Formats: sequence, C-alpha cells, structure tokens
Amino acid sequence: MRDRRSFLHHILGFTALMTGVSSIGIDGFSAPLPPGPAEDLERIRSLLAGKDPLKWVFVGDSITQGAKHTFGARSYPEIFSERVRYEMRRVRDVIINTAISGHTSLNILNDYDWRVRQFHPHVVFVMVGTNDASVAKGITVADLGQNLTTLVRTVRAEGAVPVLQTPNIILMEKAVGRERLPEYVAEIVRVSAAEQTILVDHWAYWRAHAAKDVLDVHKWMNDELHPNGRGHVQMAIQLFVALGMHDPHAFTGQDHAIDRH
Repeated sequence: MRDRRSFLHHILGFTALMTGVSSIGIDGFSAPLPPGPAEDLERIRSLLAGKDPLKWVFVGDSITQGAKHTFGARSYPEIFSERVRYEMRRVRDVIINTAISGHTSLNILNDYDWRVRQFHPHVVFVMVGTNDASVAKGITVADLGQNLTTLVRTVRAEGAVPVLQTPNIILMEKAVGRERLPEYVAEIVRVSAAEQTILVDHWAYWRAHAAKDVLDVHKWMNDELHPNGRGHVQMAIQLFVALGMHDPHAFTGQDHAIDRH
C-alpha cells in the first residue's frame, strides 16, 4: 500500500510542471503559420472518407515498438492496424512501425530518411520522451523541443500530417535517472501547441486515471517504464478518441477486450 501511495504522490506532485504551457515558437525556427489541429483532423477524416489507400507511420522507442513487455499481446500500433484495416475495412492501408527500443528524438531525426521519408506517408505518429529524459542520453529539454520541432516541420513540408503523442506515466520512484520526465512531457505539449499539431496526451490521461484508481494503472504496466498489453489497449483507445475514430462497440474500442479468450 505504501508503494501505491508513493506512486500516486509522485504522479500528482508533478501537476504544476504540466501547467502554463507556452504557445510561443522555439527560438531559431521560422516558418509560415501551420495548419491547426482542427485542420489536421479534418484532413485525416477526409483521407479516411476517400478510397485511396493510406500509409500510416509510427516512430518512437520501445513503447511504440511494443518490444518484450506486451508478452505477445498487440502493441497500440497493431491495435490501430486492426481498427483501420479490418473494422474500418480499409484493407489496402499500410501501417508501418519503425520504432526502436532505446531510441530518442535525436535517433529518429538522424535516421529520418529510413524511418519515415522512404515511405511517403500520409500521417506520422511520433512518441518520444521517455528515453530523451534519461540522464544517460544527455538530451536536454531544449534539445527535445528543437528535435520535435524539426520533425514536425519536416513531416509537414513533405505533405504528411504529424501527430505528437506524450508517453505513458512511469513509476517514478523506480525509474532512476528519469526523474525529470515530466519536464520533457511538458515540452512535448508545448511544441504541439506552438506547432499547432494534433496531440494525443497519454500522460495526462494516465495521470488522471491514477488519481482515481492507482491500482488500475499498476495493472497497465509491466515494469517501471513500459505498458503491458492492457496498457497498450488504453493507448490505442486514446489515439482513436483523439482522431475521432473511436467506436466503443468495436472490439478495438473496448478496454477489457484483452481479457477475452
């Protein structure tokens, strides 16, 4: 019980760090006023309403890769694929996951040609932060902001829709070396506001849920950093909600679906 209370204390204690998000752009960058989240959402809906097949690219770290910690359950990009290609009958759409365990925003930026550009995607989902915040990586909050801004503007310049995502919350008392992760999450939110992107704020959803039921959130995690299969279901649902694709009656829209046999 003490561990659960400690976990809740850590999660709720970072509320102040997540407020006061600036909408001012990052110094050193200049670009025409980008489309806003509403325009991007409308574009995705228009693409989904069309008959042409789409290419959706997911980039990130081990969370998006779905490596190891799902124990054979589907990762959230795989659940997304089920929603799009089966439930929505877009059978010729292609869902590409180039996330790599241990990687940061800098890794993605340096490997952009291979991880993103070669696919000529219509939509690009970016989730980073958990490794960027690791002391061992040497990436500052400002570095993350610049890297994300460059990624977003590159995606836009190539005609695709960027979608930023915050990572899930972590068990802060066990995640040694990542104590400043909330500051990195706040930077993701700030960049999203400055660049006017769609934002899927998993961090805020998980934190709010932890305030109501910390035990439930523990059941979504495999270790101090990584969501398990149940956690990935939660992330997929929040992604669907953010994009206006959620159907609570569909298999992929039900948070208890993983428990079915």
